[in-house]
Amino acid sequence: MADLFKRCRDFTASDDAKAMGFYPYFLTISDSEGTEVVIDNEPRLMLGSNNYLGLTTHPRVREAAAAALNQFGTSCSGSRFLNGTLVLHEMLEERLASFLRKEAAAVITTGYQTNLATLGALMQRDDVAVMDTSSHASLYEGVMISRCRMKRYAHLDVKECERVLSGVKEEKNAAIITDGVFSMEGDLAPLRELVELSQRYKARLIVDDAHGLGTMGATGRGTAEHFGVEDQVDIITGTFSKSFASLGGVVAGPASVIDYIKHHGRSLIYSASMTPPSVAAALAALDVMETDSEPRERLHANVRQMREGLVQLGFKVGTAPTPVLPIYVGEEMRMLAFWKALLEHGVYTNAVLPPAVAPDDTLIRASFMATHTSEQIDRALGVFETVGKLATLI
Repeated sequence: MADLFKRCRDFTASDDAKAMGFYPYFLTISDSEGTEVVIDNEPRLMLGSNNYLGLTTHPRVREAAAAALNQFGTSCSGSRFLNGTLVLHEMLEERLASFLRKEAAAVITTGYQTNLATLGALMQRDDVAVMDTSSHASLYEGVMISRCRMKRYAHLDVKECERVLSGVKEEKNAAIITDGVFSMEGDLAPLRELVELSQRYKARLIVDDAHGLGTMGATGRGTAEHFGVEDQVDIITGTFSKSFASLGGVVAGPASVIDYIKHHGRSLIYSASMTPPSVAAALAALDVMETDSEPRERLHANVRQMREGLVQLGFKVGTAPTPVLPIYVGEEMRMLAFWKALLEHGVYTNAVLPPAVAPDDTLIRASFMATHTSEQIDRALGVFETVGKLATLI
C-alpha cells in the first residue's frame, strides 16, 4: 500500500523559498501595539493587518474582554447547541441583527466556520451556487461540503453572471454568492447589479462582508449600506477578526433562515462556541462603531493619503475605496524581492502569490488602520519610494 505521507515529504516549496530568503509566511511577531510590531527583534510598521479600526488596543474593548474573562472564565467548553450559549452570545446576536437591519443573527466560532455552517446548511445537492471566481475560500468550501452544483463567473463580471443565471433551470434553487469587499484586491462587488439579477432570476443573494463590516457605508454597516441595497441582500455573513477586534463570525438574515442554520450548520453544532472574552470584545467594538464615526473616517483618510502618494510615485495600485490597497508588481520572484526589501526597510506588507492571483499578476497587499498616523503613512511612502527605485518599479 502507498504511503499517505509521501506527498508531504515531496513538498519542498516552503523549504526552497526559505533557502532563497523569500519565504513570506508565518513570520513571528514578538510584540505589537497595533500599528508597530516587532519581527526578528526589529520594529516594523504594520501595513498588513486587518485591524481596520484599530480597536484591538482600544481601552473599552480591552476592558470588556477582561471583565468577561473574570465573570465567565476563559471558555464555554462546549457547543452553542448544548452548553455553550451565554447571555453574552444572545446579546451580541440581538445587537448585530439590529445593526445589520435583519430579523435575526447567529454568532459562530470563526468567520470561516460561519460560511461553512451557512452554505453547508442552506445549499443542497440539486441547488446551484453562482459564484465570483475570486470569492473567499470559505465560501467555496461551504459550497463544496453542501455538494450542490457550482457555476462560476469571471471576477466582477455582471454580464457573465447573468449568462450563468440564464442557464439555470427555473425549477432549481439558486443563490448568487460573493464577497462584499474582496480580501486580496480590495475590489467592491457590484451589489446594485447583482441585486437586480437576483430579483429578475429569483435567486437569493448571499454576501460575505468580512472586510466591509465596520469599514464601508455611512455608519459602517458594510458594502450593502455603501451601495444602498441593504434590504435587497438576503444573507450577510461576516467575521469579528477584522474591524470587530476579536475572533468569531456572524450570519444575519430572515429569522426562519437563521433558525434553520442554527439547527443544521454542522460547523456551528460541532464546534465549541466563541469564548467569553471574544464575545465581549466584539460587543464593545460594536459599541464604538455605533457611537463614534471618527475611526472609520481616519481609516479612509489614511488609505487616500497612501493611494495618492503611491500614484504620484508611479506605482500601479487599486482604486476601490476600501481599506485594502493592492500594489501590482507582476512576475512572482520580482514581487517577492520587493516584499522582502520592504520588510528589511521596516515596512510589513502581505505578499500575494498564486493561486490567489495569476502567476504574472502578483501583488503586494497593503491594509490600513484608523490608528496609523499621517507621519507613519509618510514614512511608509518614503520606504516605498526607496525600495521601488531599487527594484526599478518606479
